[in-house]
Amino acid sequence: MGPKRTDGISPDHVTSRSVRLPALLGIVLLVAAGCASPTPSTGSGGGPVVVATAGEPDTLNPVLNYGPDGASLIFDGLVARDARNQLVPALARELPQVSADGRTVTATLREGVLFHDGSPLTAQDVVFTYQAVLDPKVDSTLRSDLDMLASVAAPDPSTVVFTLKHAYAPFPQRLALGVVPAKAFAGQDVNKAEFNRRPIGTGPYRMTSWTPGDRLVLAANDRYWGGKPANPGVVVAFVADDNVRAQRMRAGEFDAAELPPKLAVGFDGQGGHRVHRVPTADYRGVMLPTGNPVLGDLAVRRALNAAVDRQAMVTGVLGGAGEPAFGPVPPSSEFVEASVAGRPAADPAAATAILDAAGWTPGADGIRARAGRKAAFTLMYPATDSLRKELALAVTADARKIGIAVSPQGLTWDAITPRMKTDALIMGYGTPYDPDFVSFKLFGSAFAGQGFFNPGSYRSATVDAALQAGRDSADPAARRAAYATFQRQLAADVPWVFLTYLQHTYVVRDTVAGVTPRVEPHEHDVANSIWWNVHTWTKTP
Repeated sequence: MGPKRTDGISPDHVTSRSVRLPALLGIVLLVAAGCASPTPSTGSGGGPVVVATAGEPDTLNPVLNYGPDGASLIFDGLVARDARNQLVPALARELPQVSADGRTVTATLREGVLFHDGSPLTAQDVVFTYQAVLDPKVDSTLRSDLDMLASVAAPDPSTVVFTLKHAYAPFPQRLALGVVPAKAFAGQDVNKAEFNRRPIGTGPYRMTSWTPGDRLVLAANDRYWGGKPANPGVVVAFVADDNVRAQRMRAGEFDAAELPPKLAVGFDGQGGHRVHRVPTADYRGVMLPTGNPVLGDLAVRRALNAAVDRQAMVTGVLGGAGEPAFGPVPPSSEFVEASVAGRPAADPAAATAILDAAGWTPGADGIRARAGRKAAFTLMYPATDSLRKELALAVTADARKIGIAVSPQGLTWDAITPRMKTDALIMGYGTPYDPDFVSFKLFGSAFAGQGFFNPGSYRSATVDAALQAGRDSADPAARRAAYATFQRQLAADVPWVFLTYLQHTYVVRDTVAGVTPRVEPHEHDVANSIWWNVHTWTKTP
């Protein structure tokens, strides 16, 4: 969510320089020339695939939170996800085996897997990867994701045994984390290792170069255990500005690019392009800091929650590419609480009644006040994100109708970060995998005020207990009950005003074949975008 991956999830931010067309094409030609002329698995291919995204990782080390849920292009986990987001074996020969008590998970490695430098994968590499995440000397934001892990051991070169402190139902999903070679870190500080910018993995692509703010260049791994990629490489261009990204897509610089819905619609019906509207668990909402003198009042938060017209935002801001959001668990999840997800439409009259009852009285200018303090606050959003800007303006208009003055401000992430404890912010998160993965950090009291974890310092003993119960139990019914409690309490406390679930919109050139959309999480930059299976893509000239 921010400029640094301090949130353990993913930013949608990047500080980017514009890449000129000749320079990018030169890199493409260089990648093509530097590859060993692989024979694509389908078709003849048409050179490296060039994709464009807004976000750029801070590191390419999975231990430090690069692509923790898989689809990172450079690395593989013990497991991966298929087109339906179901777990499938990857570096593990079969899906890991879970003991009857849920506290021992055993994985057997696939034979013959090589890292990009030609060295063989062993169980010790898996052990090192997970031990590095748990090492307090390593600045890994994933440590709390694995706090149920007591130990990891390799009884032989092809077997890995994870011992858990308690049963944790979604643990096999955590095994999508990319595995790194232990020997690459010998005698090095993981936090500062050269590996973080020049990684070695087992994935379908190896890194050729990374120019921060510009591009990441990947070449096909001809010895990939899953089969030689169908194209010679991938170039990921980092372009923060949505309008610039759209212009460059139209100019023919990219084979695929993510664009906001309103910009993507301009490619509909045009020859040479296809627009993919991909379902997601990615929500947008207004984070309301409890330390703000106005937003700290529950009545104000509840009034805002009742006043915002979510359906109008879906129609107007998203161009129909989404649906209203009322909580952090998507409607598609088995854990969604129907009483929260099925909330009624905007109700300004109810919002007005809430404020009246709380003593917020309208002034001559129509703005409410109480005890000499006006009902006013600042709503921040990243200046380069056109969608969040429009959402901020929509919230501002809806709030004004009930007598609350909102001042929207488009800022850099460097300017936003120090103000999150006191100023509201349009934020985005969400996962289709398991509710524990995002919500435990985002709403747990233990993470209050820790960067992008729980920036508004929301605290609730009921929520804390429910989130803990949801991750401690292996019983599906008990987990559903816990997350129902969590969602109901969150809806009552309103630490966020949830606005919309998005459809991620991508424009792809007709010359590209093999695109297979799947339900996406919030993180969808280099990893987990529509190009999650780009190693199977081909393109014709």
